[in-house]
Amino acid sequence: MTPRQRRGGSRREQRNEAARLTQQLLDEGFNKKQVAEILGRNASLVSQFFTKNKGASMVEALRAVVQEVQAGGPRDVENLKRLARGHVRPRLTKSGEVARVRRRNAVRSTKTVTDEHGRRRKKWTSSLARAGKQHIAAGASRLYPIIAEAAENNGKIAFTVRALRSMFTHDSGRLADSPGVRRNVVQRRDGTEERAYGANVGGPGSGEQGFEATDFKRMVDAVGGDVTAAVKGWLVDTGRMHPEAEIVYLEIRAWKENQ
Repeated sequence: MTPRQRRGGSRREQRNEAARLTQQLLDEGFNKKQVAEILGRNASLVSQFFTKNKGASMVEALRAVVQEVQAGGPRDVENLKRLARGHVRPRLTKSGEVARVRRRNAVRSTKTVTDEHGRRRKKWTSSLARAGKQHIAAGASRLYPIIAEAAENNGKIAFTVRALRSMFTHDSGRLADSPGVRRNVVQRRDGTEERAYGANVGGPGSGEQGFEATDFKRMVDAVGGDVTAAVKGWLVDTGRMHPEAEIVYLEIRAWKENQ
């Protein structure tokens, strides 16, 4: 019996562009979970790049990340995530409208450690929470617990804000605006910008050092626990934002160093 001929070559040859670019990141030492985090999606979608020919809307973002990594740029997930964010094309519905993408608004990570009594327990390592315009108007209650837990564990805090570009006093990417942070600016078509702040003191390219969480919590507590008001107050008081600005998106990141 004549063996059946395979059509179209090997599976590797048949991979779509998203899968091909993802494979390059895997070859660079990343895993699918990290690729998913960089893209702001879940790992199951990244797997579907290979199995279900998905990922067309992620190609531009993946290509930008691959070029950055292969050029010797930063390899940490947070910086690559911000880079990718400006290149992800929204998925469209059959009618041509932008599809809504659900994502988790709060993430908490732990690791298992052994305490002094030999018992294994979960230990906090990092957290993230984000709030959009509607949640901010309602008080953005999911943000404060992130700060409180980081302060309890002597962690660090960094944040990203989005507001109209004209409401920032400094030009995008200037060291006077966010010293030490690697150009964490995302410009959007609606005239807003996302800018990240981490209280860096190590100079350009030193990475994201972050605010002391205990100091950050005191700043928030001083305005009744309103995280958005505290962040805006800091931006205005330090000459980075105009007083009439409206923050339409706020992301709080917290982590424990030397894990």
